Amino acid sequence: MQTTNIVYTHKYKFHKVYIELTNICGLTCSFCPTKESKTATMSLELFENILKQLQPYTKDIALHVFGDPLTLSNLEKYLDLASIYHFKIHITTTGYYLNKFNLNTFLHKAIKQINFSLNSYNKNEMKISLLEYLNPMFKLCDLKLRNKIHSFINFRLWNLDTQNSENNFNQEIFKQLSKKFNIDLSDIDYTKSKRLDNQILIDFDKYFKWPSLLDEKETNGYCYGLTSQIAILSNGRVVPCCLDSFGIINLGNLKKQTLKEILFSKKSLDIVQGFQNNIAVEELCKKCTFKNRFTKI
Repeated sequence: MQTTNIVYTHKYKFHKVYIELTNICGLTCSFCPTKESKTATMSLELFENILKQLQPYTKDIALHVFGDPLTLSNLEKYLDLASIYHFKIHITTTGYYLNKFNLNTFLHKAIKQINFSLNSYNKNEMKISLLEYLNPMFKLCDLKLRNKIHSFINFRLWNLDTQNSENNFNQEIFKQLSKKFNIDLSDIDYTKSKRLDNQILIDFDKYFKWPSLLDEKETNGYCYGLTSQIAILSNGRVVPCCLDSFGIINLGNLKKQTLKEILFSKKSLDIVQGFQNNIAVEELCKKCTFKNRFTKI
C-alpha cells in the first residue's frame, strides 16, 4: 500500500498564551472541576525559560489556567521577568487574596489587564460580606485611576444561563458597583461589556462546561486551540488550550523539550490540521462543548 506524506506548512502566532504559575486556588467554586493533579508551582527559572522561548510566538500572557496567581506571595518577581522580556500580562483571579498584597503590585508596568471572577464569591462559603470581598478591588480601582495607570480592570460575571439562576446575586453586585462608580446599572445589556470608569468594565458571559473524558457525547468542530492559544501548566506540560487544566492532551513538557519541538510535533500539527477541517482529533476535544461557540459552518 502506498503511503502519502502530509506536508505541514502551519506557522504559529498566538493571540495569547496561558501560563499557570500555580494550580493552587484556595477556593472550591462549584463551577470548577475538582483538582486531580498534585499541587505544583512553576519555578521562576522555568518561567524565565518559557518567556525566552515564547518571544517569537506572542506578546500576551494570561497567568491562569486552574490556579489563582494571587496565591503566590512572590508574584511580583514573575511580573518583573515578564517586563524584562517585554510581555503584557493578563491576570485572572477570584480577588479573594487581593488584600494580602500591597496594591501597588498591581500597578506593575507589565500588567495589561486584571479580571476579577466575581461569581467565586457566590459559589463558596465566604466568611466575609460581599462588600468586604469587593473593597480591595475598589481600592485598586481608585489607585489605578489616581495614578493614571494604562491597564484594564474587568469585573466578570460569567454566570449567565437560560434560567437566569444567578439573578439575585448579580443584582447585589450591580448595587455595589452602582454605588461605587455612581452609575445606573438598572437596565443593563448582558450581551456586551459596560463601562464603569476609565478602563474599568463589567463583563458578562455564559457558564461554560469544563470538558471531561467521562462525557458521552462527541462532536467535531473548530477550535482556537493551537491556533490562537496554547496553555502551559505549572508542571511544565504544554496543552492545546486553557480548558485542559489536567493536562490530558499532553503535547510535551518544557522541562524536557523545547517549545518549538512540541509545537511542530506530529501530534500538535495533526490537531491543528484537524480543526482547520472542522475535525476534533483528540478525545477530550471531541467531548468539549466550548468549541460549539465558534465552530465554522
